[in-house]
Amino acid sequence: MKPAASPRRDARRNHERLLVEARKLFAERGIDAPLDELAVRAGVGAGTVYRHFPNRDALVRELYDIGVDELRELAGEILGAETGWRSVELYLERLAAWLANSPYVPAVMRRMAEIDPDYRPGTEFAAPIDGLVERAQAEGTLRPDVTAVDLSVLVDMLGSLGQYGGTYLPYWRRQLAVVLDGLRARPDLTPLPGAGLDFDSFHDMSHRKGPRPARD
Repeated sequence: MKPAASPRRDARRNHERLLVEARKLFAERGIDAPLDELAVRAGVGAGTVYRHFPNRDALVRELYDIGVDELRELAGEILGAETGWRSVELYLERLAAWLANSPYVPAVMRRMAEIDPDYRPGTEFAAPIDGLVERAQAEGTLRPDVTAVDLSVLVDMLGSLGQYGGTYLPYWRRQLAVVLDGLRARPDLTPLPGAGLDFDSFHDMSHRKGPRPARD
């Protein structure tokens, strides 16, 4: 006879199931989708949802922190690439793919800016991205007037293709190729207009873009 799972193991399993289903639900119906529906999708009672996440903000915060951890996992490959240009390619490719497959992320970012405006773990990525830009420009492979924030905005733009749903995901690399071609250094470049945005301003903008969702 197979031994019964321990209550602690069951709780961990339920927690992970709720996070998986929350990602799917928020991607399909938005961040204000009913948490009762989350319970149904996860195959648990409503009380279980609220034991793990006392309110929607608690769930949003955990999804936000998971996203930051996922970016940290990507950083090693991106920053450890053999050339600066390859780091640029990987930065756009990996992060845009992550965003395109996680269309709930922008809404989570906006809500976190409301929940805790001073919570800014994303700023830890500013210096490493500056470093990969400087490395690629020193190689002469990245156009000299591109900034780290320019790359971050391009990631946002490419990642937004996830709004079209899974049908378009096999094709988004066409746009990636166009973007990368525009970033390459070459003699006949037309200078970019104006000055680039600073990282702090971009961070605040990206966490507050679009209409603010209603609070529970």
